Amino acid sequence: MQSRSLVWLGLAVGSTVGGFIPELWGGNLLSFSSIVLTAVGGIAGIWVGYKITQNY
Repeated sequence: MQSRSLVWLGLAVGSTVGGFIPELWGGNLLSFSSIVLTAVGGIAGIWVGYKITQNY
């Protein structure tokens, strides 16, 4: 798998998981915390995807 594909996959998974985290405590999918955690999850996913490509 190409490095760009892993970074995009990390972005997609991270932002999806980050967006659903507020649902665990009864928040809304369109709340401020959901939007912020979507951004945080996306950045974390990009970082993880980049680190994985550096090891291979």
